Amino acid sequence: MPRRILLLGPPGSGKGTQAALISKALGIPHISTGEMLRDAVSAGTELGAKAEALMAAGDFVPDDLVVAIVDERLRQDDAQSGFLLDGFPRNVAQAEALGSSSAPDIGTVILLKVDTDEIVKRLMKRGAEQGRADDNEETVRRRLEIYQAETAPLVEFYGSSVLAVDGIGTIDDVFARVALALSGS
Repeated sequence: MPRRILLLGPPGSGKGTQAALISKALGIPHISTGEMLRDAVSAGTELGAKAEALMAAGDFVPDDLVVAIVDERLRQDDAQSGFLLDGFPRNVAQAEALGSSSAPDIGTVILLKVDTDEIVKRLMKRGAEQGRADDNEETVRRRLEIYQAETAPLVEFYGSSVLAVDGIGTIDDVFARVALALSGS
């Protein structure tokens, strides 16, 4: 049976790191919104051209276009045996649109739970190490507010499909908890 997984968690919760590990362990593609948009643009698809024009103008890509790009990506052969979505859906409207598209239903939602103080600490450290100006405390706290308002409601939307995993600890410790949660799903 195909594994169709959505990885949720606030910025700095370790989604990208865990997504790479899960994808490798299960042999399914790790599909992130950013990668999908870049791939659609570089492939020169009609949807990619629309997204490129919006991004070049500094605008957000609207939900319907993002959903169409995701739907197109999920139809590719490598996603037929399963996939891991990271960064999509970002809100309930995108989740509803995904559910009504031709894309297969999400089977499991992994929620990486990390408290706010830990996230701020992680992102401040990343900002200092990588010289990322956007990882300052004010910006980090604003991104967390946006996550709470727009993305956190997906936990209720997906309901019993959500498996909460403690996202604090070493990368290997967190992955062990994620693997345990997935083995029971």
